[in-house]
Amino acid sequence: MKFRLKRLSPKKQQRLIPLIQIQVRDGKFEIMGMAAWYSYWRDPYHLLLTIPWTAFVILICTFYVTINALFALAYLIGGDCIANARPGSFLDVFFFSVQTLASIGYGAMYPKTTYANIIVTIEAMIGLMGIAVMTGLAFARFSRPTARVVFSRVAVITPHNAMPTLIFRSANKRRNIILEAQMRVYLMRDEITLEGQFIRRFYDLKLLTNQTPSFTLSWSVMHVIDEFSPLYGMTPESLTQTNTILIISLSGLDETVAQVVHARHTYGANDILWNNQFVDIFHHTPDGHRYIDYNRFHDVFPLDEKS
Repeated sequence: MKFRLKRLSPKKQQRLIPLIQIQVRDGKFEIMGMAAWYSYWRDPYHLLLTIPWTAFVILICTFYVTINALFALAYLIGGDCIANARPGSFLDVFFFSVQTLASIGYGAMYPKTTYANIIVTIEAMIGLMGIAVMTGLAFARFSRPTARVVFSRVAVITPHNAMPTLIFRSANKRRNIILEAQMRVYLMRDEITLEGQFIRRFYDLKLLTNQTPSFTLSWSVMHVIDEFSPLYGMTPESLTQTNTILIISLSGLDETVAQVVHARHTYGANDILWNNQFVDIFHHTPDGHRYIDYNRFHDVFPLDEKS
């Protein structure tokens, strides 16, 4: 049996393998259009889940008016087929379509011909399915669990227990509890293999504490830069040259909604400050109580200066 390979035209090849633009901006490795809602235009379900609420409402209203207008035209084609409707009145048959699509049925207008009853049957079925779909989409948008977790604008490399340590902060903005919160930190950079091939390699950074039973206020995440760390021997210049970025991933169980929530953040090479330290946000009152000052959550200072 012989097979003949068919050469695809450049247009068809572009459809099969779309071009993906990648750039480095402010030390961060970015894929253009990543996670943008309009990138789902070929996937209507994901588009309706990711489109902004204002556009979602406008789209639903437009669809609702359009479908009723189409059925109104179908009723007009049937002539005088709706009782108590003015002959040739688009508004009357339009509002009759609204009543039929929503299963209201006031009774003032009703179909009086076989043709009209057939259109009503079709519209009633579309109305039932449409209500189910719109209700499901609205519920899916409302019920999506989201985490309101903030990460410090920068990460620092500073001595901790006499060891250089990568540190960044995170805080729970909802003031509730995220149970069994887990933090994962990945380092991604450009490398050349022994065979001279270019690769983009991932490393899983080992943290001093990667899990907490109760994430309520703040969390200082630390990675010790020892001889086993992929950051060992790196400099600010080498981080920039290799397009190094840190990808932060946090997940946990939101106690309020009893659902798993996720949060992520990215630090580029320019967001990692060497020989800096975070300003202390924990303070004591004269009566012995402690409080957290989130106004200085992102503040750092060089080690040669005093806070």
